[in-house]
Amino acid sequence: MPPLSANISNVRAVLGPTNTGKTHFAVERMLAHRTGMIGLPLRLLAREVYQRIVSQAGPQAVALVTGEERIVPPTARYWVATVEAMPLSMPVDFMAVDEIQTATDLTRGHVFSDRILNARGNHETLLLGAATMAPVLRRLMPGIEIIERPRLSNLFYAGSKKITRQPQRSAIVAFSQNEVYAIAELVRRERGGAAVVMGALSPRTRNAQVELYQNGDVDFLVATDAIGMGLNLDVHHVAFSTM
Repeated sequence: MPPLSANISNVRAVLGPTNTGKTHFAVERMLAHRTGMIGLPLRLLAREVYQRIVSQAGPQAVALVTGEERIVPPTARYWVATVEAMPLSMPVDFMAVDEIQTATDLTRGHVFSDRILNARGNHETLLLGAATMAPVLRRLMPGIEIIERPRLSNLFYAGSKKITRQPQRSAIVAFSQNEVYAIAELVRRERGGAAVVMGALSPRTRNAQVELYQNGDVDFLVATDAIGMGLNLDVHHVAFSTM
């Protein structure tokens, strides 16, 4: 693949594992500009980032565009969207694309690839994702500035335990809707409460379930593996229901 000839002087990549503050950094950089847009891989993550920016810039300054929700105030300066829904015809000073390693996905990869190659801010562009994307970006864009960020926490394997003996502030990850509901019912019966997060839930229900966990009303979250793609939660322990 030949390198791109387009000017990349305002493009930087911020790469590293999860829990390295990449998305937080992008939000801070966006708020430093008059206008901006960020594309995110999940509707739930887009909603979370939207709420964070609203708390700093006010609801009239922020738009949210996903496949489920569209909140577009007439005075919006900052746009938060899922990657597929990014309104790229709108010029902005700042642009960010999160979880760019999704470009390797057989289903969604073409959309992320297009954003990597074509989504640009007038003054600053950030590409966020896993360190595995560094060789690809260097080949596509020779000379691109790459910032590597270390993990902010330590991960270790805690061994195997029964579902009902997981520690508090645990996320239990299952791989089907039926399994999520069955595990949640078991945890509620044995441990007193659990929130459920899946893409199949309505936005209002999903957001309410996340808030239930984040506020500490329940200490267990049962979810599909979608929560692993950049969703920021106060999780101390992660358990997988199956291999």
